[in-house]
Amino acid sequence: MDADNVVTLKTVQKAADTLSGHVIMTPVQTDETLDLLSGRRLYLKCENFQKSGSFKFRGAYNAVSRLVNSNGSTANRLELVAGSTGNFACGLAMAAELHGVTAHMVMPDNSPECKRQMALSHGASLTLCEPAAQEIARTVNQVRDATGAIFISGAERPDVIAGHGTMGLELLRQVPDMDAVVMPVGTGGMLTGVSVAIKSICPEIRVYGAEPEVSNCAAMSLEKGERYAFPRFPQSVADGLNGNIGKLPWTYMQSNVDDIFTVSEDEIKNAMRLVWERMQMVIEPSGAVGVAAVLSDSFKARAGGCKNVAVILSGGNVDIDILSKIL
Repeated sequence: MDADNVVTLKTVQKAADTLSGHVIMTPVQTDETLDLLSGRRLYLKCENFQKSGSFKFRGAYNAVSRLVNSNGSTANRLELVAGSTGNFACGLAMAAELHGVTAHMVMPDNSPECKRQMALSHGASLTLCEPAAQEIARTVNQVRDATGAIFISGAERPDVIAGHGTMGLELLRQVPDMDAVVMPVGTGGMLTGVSVAIKSICPEIRVYGAEPEVSNCAAMSLEKGERYAFPRFPQSVADGLNGNIGKLPWTYMQSNVDDIFTVSEDEIKNAMRLVWERMQMVIEPSGAVGVAAVLSDSFKARAGGCKNVAVILSGGNVDIDILSKIL
C-alpha cells in the first residue's frame, strides 16, 4: 500500500493534535436500564453532541486543515466537493466555512431535509441526485469539472479516516477497562480509524461493526471474503448507513474487525426510542444501530466475555417532522 494511502496510529495521533481545541471531546454516558437489557456495562460515546451533529466533523476538519496548510497563501481560493448521504456533507461544509474555503455538496435526493439545510447553513452549495453510487460519483465529477474543486472522499481519504480515529484514542482514556467497542458501519471510515487506533495500542480489545440487515454491505463483504457493493443504495431507516464500504476501509476491516452484527429495522427503531426515552438524548437512527446490536440475541451469543462495552452514538441529525414514521 502506498505510504500516502495508509492510516496508522501515528496519523491518528497527528490528527488528534490538529483537532485539539476544534472538536468536542464528547462525553461517555451510562444507563442502568440499557446495562440490564444488554447484560453488560455499556459506555455510550456521544458523538451526537459533536459539532455539525455527528462524528463526521472530525475527519472533515482534519482533511480541510491539512489542505489549507499545504496550500499556503492560495488557500482562500480552494474549492472542495464531496458526495454524501448527509452527515459528511454537514461536517465538511462546517469545516470549510471555518477555514474560509468554498464547499460543494452532492447528496441523494432522498437525504433528510435537516442534513441538507445544515450543509446549506454553512455556506455550501448543494446538488441533488438519484440515490445510487454511480449517480453520486457522476454528479460529483460534473461539479468538479465545472468548478475545479478538490474531491474529498469520506471513505477513501486517509486524513479523513485518521480524524475519525481520534474517537478511539479518547475511548481508551475514557473507558480504561473497555473489553470491546461497537460502532455503526456505513462506508467504513469510522470503523477503520477507530480500529487502527485501538488495535495499535490494545490489540486485545474487540472491535465490532453494526449495520442494518437491509444495508449489510460490511457483513456480506466479510462473508464473501471480498468487498461487496450495492449498485443502488438500500433504504434503511438508518439513512446514514445506506452506502457501500470503501476500498480503503475494506483493506483494514479484514485484519482489524472482529465481527459485524446486523440488526432489523424494528431493532433500530426500538433502540432509538430507548435512548430518547431513558437517556433523554436525541440520536438519529444510524446512531442507534450500535445500541441495537449490543441488545440483540446475536451479540449476546457471539460476544461472550465482553463485560465493558463502548458504543459510539454516531450522530443526532434527525428530521423531527418524520419522527412519527420512525418511532
